[in-house]
Amino acid sequence: MTNHPQHQETTFRPLSGWLMLPTCLALIFGPVATIIVKAGDPQPQHPAFWIIGLALCVLLGLVMLFGHFVISPNQSRVLVLFGRYRGTVRDDGFWWTNPFTVKRVVSLRAHNLNGKALKVNDLLGNPIEIAAVVVWRVKNTAAAVFDVENFEEYVSVQSESAVRQLAQSHPYDAGHTELTTTSLRGSDEIAHELKRYLETRLEQAGIEVVEARLSHLAYAQEIAAAMLQRQQATAIIAARAMIVEGAVGMVEMALQQLSQKKLVELDDERKATLVGNLLVVLCSHENPQPVLNTGSLYT
Repeated sequence: MTNHPQHQETTFRPLSGWLMLPTCLALIFGPVATIIVKAGDPQPQHPAFWIIGLALCVLLGLVMLFGHFVISPNQSRVLVLFGRYRGTVRDDGFWWTNPFTVKRVVSLRAHNLNGKALKVNDLLGNPIEIAAVVVWRVKNTAAAVFDVENFEEYVSVQSESAVRQLAQSHPYDAGHTELTTTSLRGSDEIAHELKRYLETRLEQAGIEVVEARLSHLAYAQEIAAAMLQRQQATAIIAARAMIVEGAVGMVEMALQQLSQKKLVELDDERKATLVGNLLVVLCSHENPQPVLNTGSLYT
């Protein structure tokens, strides 16, 4: 995406609305009082002249009333006069400026974007469903108003694009590829990377990304059952490996203690039989059934 020169925000200092309000009211009601007083004069001088003048004063007062505006906390007004950017007012209160100025309200509060679930392929080509929650606020009001058509829609579209890029850069689970060591389930690393993608895309619009995290992550329905079986198989293999590792350690410890305490002398064949029996007992998925041997090991 080509970056054009960004509009920079400038601060505008308007006049106090409480100061200009009496002036406007005086221009409106002063001529009205004058007309009432003049109505008692039987021979007024130049009646057309002063009637036109009083009417112009009333009209001027009415027009000046439209210059008043109110700014609430964590809001701003972007002022444009005859197509030229005059500045941004961020101070809350009651203000007045040129009545012909266009005053656009831009909220400075934090916004939540709860993205919809997108169906996209991960790094390995597996179809997944992914969604993100983005917390953002306007940092540069001039860029948000003048550099993009609709900055709220811009944030929504670019967030969806960033989530797609993130999903295509990582596998769903770790250990399935050597191209990257981070999977989409690595919450902290993925959150930082998503925020970095969004900051790059939204900087042109003067948007600050406060936080970005995945809110939904799942395999698509058509492969969910197969992927669940693979996850179960992986978990079973990992559990079995742990059981075998522990069993081997226990057998080794048993042989060492038997040898140290000299409870019984075992040749290699009896050791092999003892090791086999212990491994069956320790690694068996079900409880083993004892078998009584009434003979000897060699008969």
